[in-house]
Amino acid sequence: MSRQSGSKPTLAKVAERAGVSVSTASLAFSGSGPITPQTRDRVLVAAKELDYSGPNPLGRQLRQGRSGIVGVVIGDQLGRSFRDPVAVQVMHGLVSSIGEQGMGVLLIPGEPQGARTPVVGGLGDAPESTAAVDPLVETAAMDVAVLVWGALTDEPNIAALQRRGVPIVIGEGAKVDDVPVVAIDDRSGTAEVVRHLVDLGHTRIAEIAMPFGRGERSGPVDAERLEQADRTPTRNRLAGVRDVIEPVMSWETPASLVEHGRDAATEILGEWAPASERPTAIVAHSDLLAAGAVIAARELGLRVPEDVSVAGFDGLDLPWLSPDVLTSVSQPLVEKGRSLGAAVAAVLAGDTPEDVLLTTTFQEGTTTGPVPDV
Repeated sequence: MSRQSGSKPTLAKVAERAGVSVSTASLAFSGSGPITPQTRDRVLVAAKELDYSGPNPLGRQLRQGRSGIVGVVIGDQLGRSFRDPVAVQVMHGLVSSIGEQGMGVLLIPGEPQGARTPVVGGLGDAPESTAAVDPLVETAAMDVAVLVWGALTDEPNIAALQRRGVPIVIGEGAKVDDVPVVAIDDRSGTAEVVRHLVDLGHTRIAEIAMPFGRGERSGPVDAERLEQADRTPTRNRLAGVRDVIEPVMSWETPASLVEHGRDAATEILGEWAPASERPTAIVAHSDLLAAGAVIAARELGLRVPEDVSVAGFDGLDLPWLSPDVLTSVSQPLVEKGRSLGAAVAAVLAGDTPEDVLLTTTFQEGTTTGPVPDV
């Protein structure tokens, strides 16, 4: 029998119809507690007859002292992050895992909009923007915060969340006491792809690097600037290159986007070196930067890989780069997101999860070949 028109069903009415107490009816909906399957079925049948969908989720969360929300702090501007397939795939794994836990996600920019100022830096120049946090970091209700990409050693978001007592999970960032980190073995993966270039005979290898810190800087990197790299993935990939060879030139980019890779490669392959001394290979810290380098080489009239080899990092499928397929290092992006979600579940259960270090896989494409005869 369905409920009468205009009569709002309540848990008390369901309990009355099922012949149980209100607390027993509540246990039937929670899925836990000392209640027999027969009693639970009787309550659920009564709820169906009265068209009652269940207790108010907000009220249940408040009684549990939880918001049901995981704050996901993006390490870059939201619009720019979601132009990057790496970010999209990691978020897919993370959100899927969190959803399976019955929780929602609040996306928070890593910095307030407009906090960064682009900088074209010369050698050694490294002005950075002032550290700031988005107001949501300070005020939004959340049970756990996940800092997805590249938390800095002086990350202001971490300090703000710790002041609030919000548990934290970090993806690819600075190590903080009692905070689990899910990371990629960037250093070994980068070294493997550089070793591939060296095995092909390349000795003049240039590097296109991801951002070192907060400032949106574009320019060559010298020894002084190299010491200032503060983002963990960038620092690890810089080290991976130098584990194998000292690059003839390194260029820092403002963000890991195609246009920045194109601009950097245009400088590296164009006016920055005579043709006889031009780098014969470029290793980029990301596939989008590497794709930009391929485009720049084409625009300069250079053949890839006959005149210049290009390798990246991520293992992305980029059909728009056809006929080229990037030589790259594939990282398990969705698995990384799900590992972050698993760490969230462990933290909410009161555990201290171990750090996770995911391995990479080298994949040879069409953009690398033997060193050209010059």
